[in-house]
Amino acid sequence: MALSKHQEFAEKRRLRGLELLKSGKSQAQVATELGVTPSAVSQWAKAHRLGGRKALGAKPIAGRPVKLTDSQMQELARMLAEGPTAHGFQTELWTLDRVVALVKRTFRVSYDPSGMWHVLGRLNWSPQKPERQARERDEEAIQKWRSREWPRIKKRAS
Repeated sequence: MALSKHQEFAEKRRLRGLELLKSGKSQAQVATELGVTPSAVSQWAKAHRLGGRKALGAKPIAGRPVKLTDSQMQELARMLAEGPTAHGFQTELWTLDRVVALVKRTFRVSYDPSGMWHVLGRLNWSPQKPERQARERDEEAIQKWRSREWPRIKKRAS
């Protein structure tokens, strides 16, 4: 089973921490240098004492395997960037249900909305609140009102 980039990074950090401890640095110094907590360094040291260098290696992540391949994830990211209307939805607002429907239609893979939440997180998509603005908004009319009517109303109020 191949390691994720995060797993590889974490393993290298633990092994670097072990090297720093062996060089005589304190757990607090190692923690500061590697950007982790002192208790994490303590756990690494204990794991090494009990299981050797192998105990600091990356371990498989528990849970269900990912349903979409890496290329499908890239394709999904591209499709999301195109926007919902490009994929037949009425408005420019992605919802979990819409993304679930898109994935099912495109890749024939079923997700629960809560599972899709995790997929979107892996793609670095975060929930966003859309700006509220009327579709009928007429910027030109607003500017005319601000430049002509508002000064007249303001002047009369004084």
